[in-house]
Amino acid sequence: MEKLPDYEVLGKFYLGREYDLAKRELGSRRIDYDARDLTTHALCVGMTGSGKTGLCISLLEEAAIDGIPAICIDPKGDLGNLLLTFPHLKPSDFLPYLEQGEATKQGLTIEELATQTAERWEKGLASWEQNGARIQRLRDAVDMQIYTPGSSIGTPLTALKSFDAPPQEVLDDDDAFREMVSSAASGILALLGIDADPLSSREHILLATIFDRAWRSGRDLDLAELIRSIQTPGIDRIGVLDLESFMPGDQRAKLANTLNNLLASPSFAGWLQGEPLDIQRLLYTPSGKPRISILSISHLNDAERMFFVTLLLSEFVGWMRSQPGTSSLRAILYMDEIFGYFPPTAKPPSKTPMMTLLKQARAFGIGIVLATQNPADIDYKGLANMGTWFLGRLQTQRDKDRVLDGLEGAANSQGQSFSRAEMSQTLSALGNRVFLMNNVHDDAPTIFQTRWALSFLRGPLSKPQIQGLMKERKSEGAAQRQTFPEDRPASPPKAPSSPIGKRPILPPEIPEKFWIPDRAASHEARTIYRPTLIAQASLHFVKASPAIDHWMDAHWLVDCSEGTPEPVWDRAVEWNSPLRLSPSPDDGFLFGDVSADLINPKKYKEWEKQLADFLLRHKPLMIYQSKALKKSSLPGQDEEDARIEMAMQAREARDAEVEKLQAKYATKLKSLQSRILTAEHRVQREREQAKTQQNQSLINLGASIFGALLGNKIASKSNLGKASSAARSLGRAQAQKNDVVRAEESLEELLREQHRIEEECRQEVDQIASRFSPENLKLESIEIPMRKSDLRIQLLGLLWVPYQVDSLGIARPLVDWES
Repeated sequence: MEKLPDYEVLGKFYLGREYDLAKRELGSRRIDYDARDLTTHALCVGMTGSGKTGLCISLLEEAAIDGIPAICIDPKGDLGNLLLTFPHLKPSDFLPYLEQGEATKQGLTIEELATQTAERWEKGLASWEQNGARIQRLRDAVDMQIYTPGSSIGTPLTALKSFDAPPQEVLDDDDAFREMVSSAASGILALLGIDADPLSSREHILLATIFDRAWRSGRDLDLAELIRSIQTPGIDRIGVLDLESFMPGDQRAKLANTLNNLLASPSFAGWLQGEPLDIQRLLYTPSGKPRISILSISHLNDAERMFFVTLLLSEFVGWMRSQPGTSSLRAILYMDEIFGYFPPTAKPPSKTPMMTLLKQARAFGIGIVLATQNPADIDYKGLANMGTWFLGRLQTQRDKDRVLDGLEGAANSQGQSFSRAEMSQTLSALGNRVFLMNNVHDDAPTIFQTRWALSFLRGPLSKPQIQGLMKERKSEGAAQRQTFPEDRPASPPKAPSSPIGKRPILPPEIPEKFWIPDRAASHEARTIYRPTLIAQASLHFVKASPAIDHWMDAHWLVDCSEGTPEPVWDRAVEWNSPLRLSPSPDDGFLFGDVSADLINPKKYKEWEKQLADFLLRHKPLMIYQSKALKKSSLPGQDEEDARIEMAMQAREARDAEVEKLQAKYATKLKSLQSRILTAEHRVQREREQAKTQQNQSLINLGASIFGALLGNKIASKSNLGKASSAARSLGRAQAQKNDVVRAEESLEELLREQHRIEEECRQEVDQIASRFSPENLKLESIEIPMRKSDLRIQLLGLLWVPYQVDSLGIARPLVDWES
């Protein structure tokens, strides 16, 4: 197995080396950052040219190598540099990202500049004990994607499918639910350019009421449904006022038209396509591999940026609350420039969810990392609980004063002492790529110079460069991406060939339901109901080992517009989301013809028996078990979600074992270091004694030689004594030298023992890392059949599904359903 460098330690981020400000010299001590410290969040501040972007990219690189996923909000376009990783460091790798103007300025061809750049990067990496092999480890550890909401430059991402009802954990938390409702309303109004106060704006209160009612009933919303709900909210009162008194119909229509005009605008079409805004998918690939998702928003205007960031943060809060707590670092949310989104006085829509994350994310193992070059325009009261501050060169005294205010507040909140004068003096002396790290988990601040980044830091990427980087990735993921329901490119089903007319009369024994449309039909289209067989059942799964006792409710739908299939349940579509059903039809709908079987009560009794057999044979509960972790997935989790959760549990187990192992070796090393220190003192003492004895020997020898030169008899007797003394002194000097050699040998033996113990510890850590590596995590699938005796069929009847049919006879469902 490849021997990794000393800095490649699990849970440690290699950031750089200690720097002596007084001497302006780079020291030898490596600066490692404990990954768990990031759960108390970090702020990076520095002016343009301070090296702030390089430090933050290095931090993300270290997290990626350790398998920690990240979502990175990129307002400036710099973070795409994370994809510029070239393990072979060939000039041709760098060439597409260099500017002809820069080559001309230096009197070079573009190819010569590429060669120089490749050589410079290779030497820079080597000076920090890095190479192409480490770049390859980075590339192998994570998937990287550049998402461009509202645009197809990178991977398209639609935020307009994110009005789904939040998870149950958020619904059960009143404060969290209110925040999510408020953020959704604020985000929409920000997109429309409406500056709305949540307490006084009628538009905000109306939208919040619509979101509240829909989500509490488990109903998702899209823009079309939201527009219709604004016009006809389906409520009589808001507060104590009737609806018309609170907000008259013409004003609601105006708000709906404004939103509809935005939806209909060709320039807005980019927002309606792409992958849905799903936090889990932004953090992990479908196979469970960690992902670095770069959300590039530099192409958006201010209103669109605020809308997107607000919805993203709100979605992140909802996802976070659905996760179990952990002390390990689970994921990172990084924003490259927080200016404007977290101001000291104003309250933009993004501020509330960001404040929630800063206060609560630690318990869920989420690290929030924020960066800015405008420290005077950030709410430092909100950032007072930041655990780590990375401070680079600052531009103005005002910036420095605000940073000192924030540091002092953070120190006071942690109960630590703080010297404003000393910190001010230190900040004034910082240079390029030199940062002060103030970490509440450390005893004192640290001055360090950042290491050389693995990624090629070429600055903001152009649109063609992003397109080139993402072209291959987009083609690979095209089959998995979804588009907005109105714009699905797939060929819709043809209208049924059976007659269309009036509602058929069913026997009273057959339940009849009507699926409430999710969106309005176009004006020129006809609206019809198509017949579908619906079953709703509760299934019970029981197994002693693993201990499973789980009830599951679901619907099964069978399209019967072209007749009833046989066997009927083989064509069934399982539906686990809530269904919005009504006992009566909407006005203006025609009805498709139904087969004789669908109006025969005896057939429903047959289908009920067949359903029980079908569910027993085809609908077992799948559980995924890890023998290494002695853990099982939760009922209802698919393999992907189970693997992602197990990977997090593996990280926790890994961290716990590593911490236990390091504690065991720390005791040995502490004792050994004490002996080494004693040995070092002995070597120093012996060397000093040897030097003193050698000097004395030289003096005695010199005296005897000088006496011999005098040549008188009296002196000759004395000279004999001095010569004898000089000889004895030389003997003692030699003995002292031997003592020095023995002391040095003892010290070297202790140092070898220290190295052996450290290497033994590293090997055991590597074994732990390999054992708990997500790549080595084996999941065993266990099928648990339904307990047939406990099956409860709660509904078996006829469901009418709403469709619109255009002039060409093409039918499109008015709900998100494809048979």
